[in-house]
Amino acid sequence: MESENSTKLKDFFGREYDSLKRYVNSKISDTANRDAEDIIQDVALKLFSGADRYAPINNVAGFVYKSVRNRIIDVMRSTKNINSADIDNDLLDLVDVIHQSANSYSSEETVLLLKKCIDQLKPAYKDIIIAVDFEGYSYREIAKETGISIGTLMSRRHRALGILYSQIEQKINR
Repeated sequence: MESENSTKLKDFFGREYDSLKRYVNSKISDTANRDAEDIIQDVALKLFSGADRYAPINNVAGFVYKSVRNRIIDVMRSTKNINSADIDNDLLDLVDVIHQSANSYSSEETVLLLKKCIDQLKPAYKDIIIAVDFEGYSYREIAKETGISIGTLMSRRHRALGILYSQIEQKINR
């Protein structure tokens, strides 16, 4: 018997495979040795093999796109070819993951809203969001560079994301 998560993932991959492929190609188009389908298949295999271990997945699109984005970063790092992040594209990605109910805003307005909310965070929270979510650094790399423990960095990011979710939700629902 297939779990609810497996069913949701299967439906999502069936419907959105071409969109995922375009998304991956837009992020890795700089080299010929990376294949979008390989990345999507890697992510799908990992997600399906662990579907029963996850809590119920409510935002399947956000869950899958975040997993794909993380895999792209892994691939880019493994080839030592990571480029500086284009913050506006990464903001659009984060907006898609954070909130898909922003129907009353255009994507440009949503990006501006997110930038404003990030700018209002405490410096420590703002720094960790930018380093992890936009520049693609791992907690280990940041800890080594700053001397701050990985647990502290993870807690800061978790609190920062909670604040961002709340701020964006309040502003969107006004």
